[in-house]
Amino acid sequence: MKFLLGLIFMIPLCFFSYWMFLYSMYILTFLFMVSMKLMVFYSSISYFLGNDLLSFSLVLLSLWICSLMVLASEKIFKFKNFNKLFLFVILFLVLSLVVVFSSLNFFVFYLFFEISLIPTLFLIIGWGYQPERISAGIYLLFYTLLVSLPMMISLFYLYKIFISMDFYFFIYSIDSIFLYYCVNMVFLVKIPIFYLHLWLPKAHVEAPISGSMILAGVMLKLGGYGLLRMMKVFMKIGMKINIYFIIISLIGGLIISLMCIRQSDMKSLIAYSSVAHMGVVLSGMMTMNLMGAWGALAMMLAHGLCSSGLFCLANISYERVLSRSVYLNKGMINILPSLSLWWFLLCSSNMAAPPSLNLMGEILLINSLMAYSSYFFLILFSLSFMSGVYSLFLYSFTQHGQFSFGLYSFYQVNYREFMLLFLHWFPLNMILLKSELFMWI
Repeated sequence: MKFLLGLIFMIPLCFFSYWMFLYSMYILTFLFMVSMKLMVFYSSISYFLGNDLLSFSLVLLSLWICSLMVLASEKIFKFKNFNKLFLFVILFLVLSLVVVFSSLNFFVFYLFFEISLIPTLFLIIGWGYQPERISAGIYLLFYTLLVSLPMMISLFYLYKIFISMDFYFFIYSIDSIFLYYCVNMVFLVKIPIFYLHLWLPKAHVEAPISGSMILAGVMLKLGGYGLLRMMKVFMKIGMKINIYFIIISLIGGLIISLMCIRQSDMKSLIAYSSVAHMGVVLSGMMTMNLMGAWGALAMMLAHGLCSSGLFCLANISYERVLSRSVYLNKGMINILPSLSLWWFLLCSSNMAAPPSLNLMGEILLINSLMAYSSYFFLILFSLSFMSGVYSLFLYSFTQHGQFSFGLYSFYQVNYREFMLLFLHWFPLNMILLKSELFMWI
């Protein structure tokens, strides 16, 4: 009897095991085929790909931020808001960013630089909150496309001079102001330089959390990476006209810092602070000295993690209060004291307090600019002071004060959100222990 019962149970189990075996073999075969296709694709373009320390660190930043974007976008998966399409867009974005930062060939760099714009546009228009997201997407698209067309034409001119598109063969210094503007203007828009920065706050305010994270974390770094790669070609002309860009960036950064203090929207404040920080990065790169290049890389990585973490915090508050206003998100320390710790840690990193990577980047950039001209000391002091002012303003206004009982329908912060914030803050402060990494030249 026991034998018969065992046999009755064993037969379906055997069938089940057989089908599971077939199914697992099918999945393994599929994964093997996909990996082989990817290997063939990689080997076909590997002639154009290579990594130095600058490329590799920015590739790592792209992979890290894109992974955290999925972690931050719980609502898209919870409400099944085209979640599979969302994952596909992020995957497409990751691939394009990895190729951009790994490319040794200027044409491949330009091609994927433009391709990476498309998934970002989809994120803003597809998963944004307000109707203004359409105009924000158009701002993002046309600011970049308008200045990238002269760059495409200058590619052919560079090919005529160097008989190659590889970065390593760009050995001569070209003394042409026209070519300087054609090639670098797209990078200046992407960083963005003051006067050409208007697309950034608009895109940030309308974008979903994933869009804000990728814009602040990685997309601004495309401009910095391109400038660091191409500045050696414009060494002669750069000596003459870089000073104008440095002055515009520093004074613009100071004006933007003053604008930060009067922002009532948390996302808008963090977006404007990004423009101020990247203005200092641009100034450091334009000095064309060693410390400027080191500080630019350190500050780009630090800003990518810190700014992305602040956007996550703003989103966590928005999901509970349903408002991004600084005046409505008051007294949070009374309701969510555990979240106040993360507000404090990331706001202190934003103002370049030790032991954050922002501090190291800022020290290197200030050294670089002071070596360039000692007349910059007053404006650098003001910029450093103002970054502390708006970071403290953001922290104190959101955490302290009287909160309104009628507005809140609260649920506690969960493990996913703590993990998300920890994975922004931990590398931001721990990389400092390995700070010789940023001496990439």
